[in-house]
Parts: sequence; structure tokens; C-alpha cells
Amino acid sequence: MSSRIRTLEEYHAAYQKSVEDPDGFWADVAAPFTWRRKWDTVRSGEFSPAGDSKWFEGARLNITENCLDRHLALRGNKLALIFEPNDPKTRHLRLTYRELYQQVCQFANVLHANGVEKGDRVIIYLPMIPALAIAVLACARIGAVHSVVFAGFSATAIADRVNDADAHFVLTADGLNRGPKQIPVKSVVDEALLHCPGVRRVIVVEHLGWHVHMQPGRDVWFHEEAQGVPLTCPAEEMKAEDPLFILYTSGSTGKPKGVVHTTAGYMVWADYTFRNVFQVEENDVYWCTADIGWVTGHTYLLYGPLLAGSTSLQFEGVPTYPDAGRFWEVIDKHNVTIFYTAPTAIRSLMATPLDNVLSYSLSSLRVLGSVGEPINEEAWHWYHTHIGKGRCPIVDTWWQTETGGIMLSALADITPSVPARAGLPLPGVQPVLLNQDGTEIEGNDREGYLAIKASWPAVIRTTWGDHERARQTYFQPYPGYYFTGDGARRDEQGLYRIIGRVDDVINVSGHRFGTAEIENAINQNEHVVESAVVGYPHDVKGQGIYAYVICQHGAPKTDAEARQWEASIIETVVAEIGKIAKPDKIQLVSGLPKTRSGKIMRRILRKVAEGETSNLGDVTTLLDPAVVDEILAGKK
Repeated sequence: MSSRIRTLEEYHAAYQKSVEDPDGFWADVAAPFTWRRKWDTVRSGEFSPAGDSKWFEGARLNITENCLDRHLALRGNKLALIFEPNDPKTRHLRLTYRELYQQVCQFANVLHANGVEKGDRVIIYLPMIPALAIAVLACARIGAVHSVVFAGFSATAIADRVNDADAHFVLTADGLNRGPKQIPVKSVVDEALLHCPGVRRVIVVEHLGWHVHMQPGRDVWFHEEAQGVPLTCPAEEMKAEDPLFILYTSGSTGKPKGVVHTTAGYMVWADYTFRNVFQVEENDVYWCTADIGWVTGHTYLLYGPLLAGSTSLQFEGVPTYPDAGRFWEVIDKHNVTIFYTAPTAIRSLMATPLDNVLSYSLSSLRVLGSVGEPINEEAWHWYHTHIGKGRCPIVDTWWQTETGGIMLSALADITPSVPARAGLPLPGVQPVLLNQDGTEIEGNDREGYLAIKASWPAVIRTTWGDHERARQTYFQPYPGYYFTGDGARRDEQGLYRIIGRVDDVINVSGHRFGTAEIENAINQNEHVVESAVVGYPHDVKGQGIYAYVICQHGAPKTDAEARQWEASIIETVVAEIGKIAKPDKIQLVSGLPKTRSGKIMRRILRKVAEGETSNLGDVTTLLDPAVVDEILAGKK
């Protein structure tokens, strides 16, 4: 059986087999990989009561042998990685599979020489340069557990992660480029490590050529350590369920939550979903714009493309530097065929003159993707019309850090792609809608809490050092299910639409509205670039709707103009959804509090709307913390 789906009929057949005979289905999918030893059992464990799932137990492997070594004979001279630097005047870098293999092995030998052993945790705080991708793979090569921290987080955030993982090793750089700015990365690490007495070694990659403080006995330069180091390194044999990486994500408490993914199941899922969602061909040039600091970068910039033997583009810069045409310039320059980005980037580029797009051909593109949050209809149509020229399918992917890879999505040009719909489940994914009491909701044109009722290869295994936290968060709320925390609607065709986090569902006079649904309506207004909606206590309705809105033309010039814009926005919502959904309060803002990955921090907005402004939590990790002060000053 080929694991590549090419027709709608093949999708239905694969899905049916994945449900009726999951062991046979996944054994077939996993067979082509390089295994040191095959598995004894395909899967074991259940979601209830402990949330224990295991896949391919008894198998022995190393994921980098599947990303690199197995491609050398046929694809040794094929491009594995294209690096496009921040400054378009700086020459790009291209690495073939053979060159990437050699650099990974060299880096792995440097890690070994500096005391890193199998099972050690390594914190990686590097900019989006080739060394980041190479360092991740080098850790996996020798069996060290990598934990990438986005190189924009504060010193406090780094220290929290180093200490939680009990990491003795940190990889960083002298500095980084981000648009017109240069940021002193090493000094941020130095500040963090004042609170991390367990760190024994810091390996520093030279990127900007800066002079930085090097603590004797702890800090070393990578380029000095690498002199004369061999370009081959045997891959450590790993058990299927050995941890591959820890990726920290925000939780409902202040403590970072270390999501753990293991080796074999994650590998199989990353490869299978990448090939099928994007319908990858041998000569594709694929570009995922995510930073490797996020799970999207792990699975769909690095591991998925390399497992499939594809060419992956890594971009150091930002979409608006040196101008808002940079994404489209890079696509034309490298003949990108598959482009995967976030709705927040699409919406920000929509707000710039269309000439930034029309200056470029974009004729190489054949598949577009969206990730990170539900894409609103206006952005979907702009993306489809102006970037895809009406001919490229859009895969609107839904998944989470905890799921390891894509769960709901169209398969490009195979299964239905409908604006504002994630689509159908991938084979192996059994989504259900639940009532508040945990009863499954049958039929289409229904909505409820989204849960998954059977294990899949890349499901979260635990939260580092605290399995009880994982159990209580994901498996205890509805025993027997993985609880996603999202609300969803299954439409008349059986396609899934994500309607927002469950705590982002607003109950107005007994009517439930997902924040994404109201935001989608607001964003249809001609004045609006982006919006964020939260609920707040209302004496009559139970909950009222508070909308924070960024307008196309900046701040209104007069109070009268502001009232006019607000009235126009209300009319749009009433027209799109109905009077019951019209916002009770609209605050016009210049920006929204976002993480560096583009996620809107609705927790902060909710507290402002509720008047609980004395405890907003840590805002230092936001893209622009000053936005919070502006929102507080303008609160309605």
C-alpha cells in the first residue's frame, strides 16, 4: 500500500482502513522507513484514565538516518535546505542533502566533545539561520533531547525553560537580524543563566561577528570547537518511545508547559501528514514561514520535509522588510511551489498596497497553506485571488503543539477546500463533537467541544517532569478522549470549522458564539484590518461582546469619525450573523497583544474587558508589550 493519497476515493479507503484496522494501516505506512529493529506492537495504551499512548514499541531507530542518511544514495546532490537571509542583498545559502548530513555530523561531534550525552536536554536559543536547523538535527543524531526556545523570548522565559528541563547545555549566537533591527542574543542568555546554576556549557555560533562576553570555563565558540572535527558521526540507536524533543507552550498557569514528543510515532506522523496534505512532488520547493522555535517549524520546516526528501526554504527575516513585497520576492527568486504561512501574516500584508503583490509573478506556486489559527473568509479569498491567482488550492490546517502535526485539513486538490473550514480529518484522526457532559453529538450541522477518540502516532506523551499535568489538561476532562480545548462546528458536508477555544466561546443570552466567528464577521468590514473578540460579564445577557479592532486607516481623526466606524462595524456583524451577535463595546486600537508566533493573547484582552487589570501576567514575551499600555489607556 502506498502511503500517498492521490484521489478522493483513495482518501476514503485510507480513512476507513485507519479506523477499522489501525495496526495494519500504520504498519504499512511505517514500513518504508529505516529501522534498526522493527516494532513488536504498533500501538498500545489508552487515553483513559492515564492518557498513556505508545507507538511502535520494541523498535529501534534514529530519526536523522531517515532525514538524511537514507537519501544520500539517490538525493545526495539534491537541495535539502535553502537559507534566505534577512537582508535581500546578502547572498543566500544552499545545502544539499550530503552537505547537510556532513554539517549535522560535525555539529554532533562538537556536542559530544563538549560533554553532551544521550538523554541530556539541550536548550537551543538561536536565530533562524542554518545553524538552528543543524543543531536540532545534531541533538537528535546523538540522542540528546532538544528544546528550542524562540530567539525573542525574554531572559526570564529562557531561565524558566532551562530549569524546568534541568538542561546543562545551551546553544546560542552572538546576535540576530530581524528586519531593520539587530538583537544581542548572547547577552539575553547571559542574563537568563544568572538564574540557572546547572548550565555547564554554552556553545556560541558566530552570526553577526560581534564581540560578546564569554564566561571562561562555560562558554565556547562553535567555529573554534569545530576545527578539524570529522564530518561523519554514527547515529545513536534510540527506542521508539525515547523523547525526541520538549517544546514549551503557554498554559493556564504561569508555569511553562513542556510538551514531550517521542521518536518513532512523531517521525511517522510528520512524514505522512506532510506528504499528503501538501501533495508533495519530487521537484517541489517548499516554504514554511514559521520559526523553528514553534512546533510548525519543527514539523513542517524541518522534520517533515527532510523525512520526505524535499527541498525546504528557511527564512531569517520578516514579511515587511525591506518592504511588504518580501514574501513574494522570495517566492519568485527561489521558484517556491508550496507556501505555508499564518493568517496573521496574510492579514498584515492585505493592509498594504496591492502593488506589493502585483510586482511579482508568483507563477511557480501550486499549493498554499494556512496555519496557526482559523483563517477568516476575507483573508482566504485575498490569499486565493492575489497570491494563488485563483488556481492554487488552500489547505487550512488545524492542529496543536500537542498533536505533533496536522489533524484536520483539506488534502491539496484531493479533498474539499472551503473558506473558513479546516476540512476533513486525516486518516488516523477520529474527531468527535461533545456536549458539556461528554456525550457525543451525532450528525452534521452541529457544534460542540472538539475531542479525538483514538490515539494517533504523534499524540503528546507527557508534559516534562509532570505527567499529572498532561493527564488533567488533555485526558481527564472527558475520559476516553483527547480534549483539544477548542469548539468546532461540523457543517452540512461533514467539514470541520474551528470556532475558537472553549474559553473563547461567548454565551450571549443563551446563544453560543465562537470568537473566531464574530471576528470573521467584523473583518469583513471595509474599515477593518484585524480584530479580537472576548466576552465580559453583562448584567442582562450574562456575557457581553467586547471587540478590539485595528482599522485600515489608523486611528479616527475625530470622535464623530470613531462613532461612524463603530456603527459601520456593528452593521457588518448584524448583516453577517445577526443582532444577537453585535458587539456591546468596540475599542479601536493600533495593535493587539500577540506572541512572537502571531498568536493573539486573548487572556490579556479578557482581563482588560473584565476590569481585572491588576494581574495581567508576564507581558515581556509579547511581540510589542507597549500595545497593552495603549489598550489599558483606551479601555471602554
